[in-house]
Amino acid sequence: MPEPEAMPDPDPMPDPGPELRPRRVWRELGYALAGPPLAAAGLVLLLAMLLSALWSTAIVGLPMLAVTVRGARYLGAVHLGLARLLLDVRTPAPAPFRPGSGPIGWFVSALGDGVGWRAAVYLLVKPLTALLALGAAAGFWGGGLWLLSYPVRWSQGSAGVWGPHADTWPGVLLLGVAGLALLAPAPLALRAALLPERFLARTLLGPTRVSARIGHLEETRARMAEDATATLRRIERDLHDGPQARLVALAMSLGMAKEELAASPGEDRLRQARDLVDAAHHDAKEIIADLRLLIHGIYPPALDQGLEAALAMLATRFAMPVDLRVDLPRRPPAAVETIVYFCTAELLANVVKHSGARRAIVEVRGYGGLLRLHVGDDGTGGASMGAGTGLPGLAARVGVVDGRLEIDSPPGGPTVVTVEVPLPT
Repeated sequence: MPEPEAMPDPDPMPDPGPELRPRRVWRELGYALAGPPLAAAGLVLLLAMLLSALWSTAIVGLPMLAVTVRGARYLGAVHLGLARLLLDVRTPAPAPFRPGSGPIGWFVSALGDGVGWRAAVYLLVKPLTALLALGAAAGFWGGGLWLLSYPVRWSQGSAGVWGPHADTWPGVLLLGVAGLALLAPAPLALRAALLPERFLARTLLGPTRVSARIGHLEETRARMAEDATATLRRIERDLHDGPQARLVALAMSLGMAKEELAASPGEDRLRQARDLVDAAHHDAKEIIADLRLLIHGIYPPALDQGLEAALAMLATRFAMPVDLRVDLPRRPPAAVETIVYFCTAELLANVVKHSGARRAIVEVRGYGGLLRLHVGDDGTGGASMGAGTGLPGLAARVGVVDGRLEIDSPPGGPTVVTVEVPLPT
């Protein structure tokens, strides 16, 4: 049974403003009304799970239990998708189900599926949270609308006999005012009644800390593997198109010089051989420079002198002024230094290419078990992950060591990119 994919998390954003708040109220009311039918479906599934557990000694019991656990995972995904859509529960989907090989492997994997069992616990508690939300919706929204409409119904002779009623206009108007008094706090009351639902959806339907950590590491490892493959291809291409081709030309020039020297030792021959050797010498120096650039792209030798010295040398390579501030109580590990160096180089290159800035600031500080890098500029702003600036690759590189990258770049600037990397204690 395929699982419905949860909607992707929206980008973090501030309060939407008064014009969009009614939409949120209607979404929450819709969730409260949809809760009881979904809770009833969950109870039916739990009943089937209980019967399967009771029949587990029989041949059909364990396969049925495995199917019901998978069904609980599926229904939990439906609940999570609805909570993310209507309640803005910003919880990622749990890890996907990974069945073992063959029918037996599938059943064993289903029986040991922690996501399915946690979803079953959610379905067990769901009727209580659904009744709480429905009670708040019926009591405040339903009761408020019923009382508010009482004067109209009373004037038409269809007020009914159940619930509060009145026979005089003052009493009727008082009931209408009571309806307004119930409707005024109705959105806040329903939101409060949905707090348990939000909490349970995050804790029972979302990923656990361990699974989220494993998923993050797997994603980071995949990105770094792709980055390493791309780097190796780039180095191979650069070597093939640059130093390798020039070394072939150098060898040919030296071979021609050798042939000239082996021929008659006339003045013209010596002059031609000297010119060939001079050209080969010039090519050799350029090849050495190319190789230094390639080596620098793999690991900058300036880091042997420390991060501050390496960043100072890096800042001098850019045409714009770069204000460098480094405050490190102790030298970070080599892996952290390399990541911070390449992040700084890439971010400064982005400043030059995209920002139109007049100056840049690089600040590196270490405190509280963190190394924090700020790269800012006074440019036009508008930097983002999807703007073709290489920022996703930097985020993946930082994620390898449990770091994070944040961008603050409103239109019109300024731009500040923050990289935080944990330091070993």
